[in-house]
Amino acid sequence: MADLSLGTTAATANASRAPRLLFIDNIRWSMIILVLSMHACDTYSPFGNWYYVDRQKTDLGTALFFGIYQSFLQAFFMAALFFVAGYFAAAAYDRKGFAPFVRDCFLRLGVPTLLFMFVIGPLTQYFLSWTWGSGGFGHQWFKHIRDGEWLSETGPMWFCAALLLFSIVYGLIRRSGWNEPLVSLGDDRASRLRLAGFVIVMAASTFLVRIGIDEGASVLNVHPGDFPQYVLMLAAGSLGCRGNWMSGLPERFCIRLGTVALVGSVPLIAVLILFGGGLQGETQQYSGGFNWVSAGKCLWEALVCVGMGLLMLAVYRHHFDWQGPVSKWLSDNAFGVYLIHPPVLIAAAILLHTLAWNAIAKALLLTVVAAIGSFAASAFVLRRSPLRAIV
Repeated sequence: MADLSLGTTAATANASRAPRLLFIDNIRWSMIILVLSMHACDTYSPFGNWYYVDRQKTDLGTALFFGIYQSFLQAFFMAALFFVAGYFAAAAYDRKGFAPFVRDCFLRLGVPTLLFMFVIGPLTQYFLSWTWGSGGFGHQWFKHIRDGEWLSETGPMWFCAALLLFSIVYGLIRRSGWNEPLVSLGDDRASRLRLAGFVIVMAASTFLVRIGIDEGASVLNVHPGDFPQYVLMLAAGSLGCRGNWMSGLPERFCIRLGTVALVGSVPLIAVLILFGGGLQGETQQYSGGFNWVSAGKCLWEALVCVGMGLLMLAVYRHHFDWQGPVSKWLSDNAFGVYLIHPPVLIAAAILLHTLAWNAIAKALLLTVVAAIGSFAASAFVLRRSPLRAIV
C-alpha cells in the first residue's frame, strides 16, 4: 500500500528515506485485528450493522459489554489509522509532488475500493449473506450497477474511499502553496493546553455535526458524525510529520496525558450509562441530537481517541519497535486482510451458527477463526495473485 494508507512507513518529515518505523507497522496490523473483532461483535451483538448477523436474545450484562466494547473500539481504532495516514501523507507529497501523489492515491486506495465494490462485496452479498435476492448472480450484479446501489457498497473499504477523498483535498491544498506549520509538542504546559484544546475541538465539532444529521445518514458508508474525528486525526498526523511526533514525542508526555484522558473517560461513560438511558435500553440519545447525552458521548469519544493514541504510541514505540518473522508476516498481510476479511468472517460465522455458546464467547471465537482465515487468504491467495501489486 501507499505511504499514506495502510502500508509502508518509510517516509519521514524531511521527505528522505529512513529506516522503517516498525512500531507503526505493528500498530497497523493490531488495528486490523480490532477491525475483525468489531465485525465479529456486529455479528452477534444487538448493536452495529454488518452483512450477516446471527443474533440471539441477550441479557443486560451481555448487551452492556457489547455496547461499551464496540463504542470503545469505534472511538479510536480507525482514527489511529487516519493519524498514521496523515503522518505519512505530508512526506509523500513532499517527495512526489501533486500529480504523482494523486495518481498513487488512486492506485493504492481507489483500485482496491473498486475491486471490493464490484467483485468481493457482490460475491459476499449474493453467496454468503444472501442479501441480494434471487434471479442469478449476473442478473443481480447488473441490477446492482444499474440502480446505482454500488455507490453505497464500499463495505469496510469506506476507509480507503474516505482517505482517497481526503488525500485529494490535501493535495489540492498543498498545491496552492500551503505547507503545514511546525508544531512541536513536549512535556510542558503549552503542549498540554494544545492537547486539551484538540480534545475540546474534536468533541464540539462531532457534537455539532450530530445535532443536524440524522443517525441513518451515510456518506461513503460512514455516518457524517464520525467525520470530524477522522479529519482532525488526519490533520494532526500531517502536523505531527513536521514536528516528528512519532519518534520525538516524549514518552512521559504520552503516558501521563494518555492515562489522564482514559481515566477521565471512565466516570463519564459510567454517568452516560446510568443516567443516559443505557440501562433501560433507550439508546436514541447516544446517536446524536441536541442533548447532554450526545454531548457527553462526543466528549468521551474524544478522550478515548486521544488517550489511546498517546498510550499506543508510547507502548508500541518502547516495546514493539521490532519485528520477527511472525510480526513481519502479519504486517505484510495487514491490508490484504482488511480487503478480504468480510467473506472469510461471514463464512466462519455461518459454520459456527449451530455452536451453542453465548454471544460474547462466539464473538471471541469468530475473531480468532476469521483472523487466521483472513491472514491465510491474504498470504496464500491475494499476495500470490496479480493483486499483489495493490495489497
